[in-house]
Amino acid sequence: MKIKKGDNVIVISGKDKGKTGIVQKAFPKAGKVIIDGVNLRKKHVKPTQANPDGSIVNIYAPIYASKVAIVDPKTKKATKVGYKFVDNKKVRYAKDSGTIID
Repeated sequence: MKIKKGDNVIVISGKDKGKTGIVQKAFPKAGKVIIDGVNLRKKHVKPTQANPDGSIVNIYAPIYASKVAIVDPKTKKATKVGYKFVDNKKVRYAKDSGTIID
């Protein structure tokens, strides 16, 4: 998976298409990511001693990593990610502009 925590991404398909955000958490084995401001869900919380009334809270649900693309730092558009070696270190770069992401 070429998307990591802290990346600026844009949603390219689904109900949140066009929204951008920062990756808060990545799940490489499941191929999913949680993005700030995208795929918001409501969860009903049962009453407890700390919260006797219970409530409805907003949570961020995971979204498939294939539905998001990294935003190119130079052009501010969606781009594919490639790998190359710079000074014997493997780095990610934006394929459209060639700028290094890491």
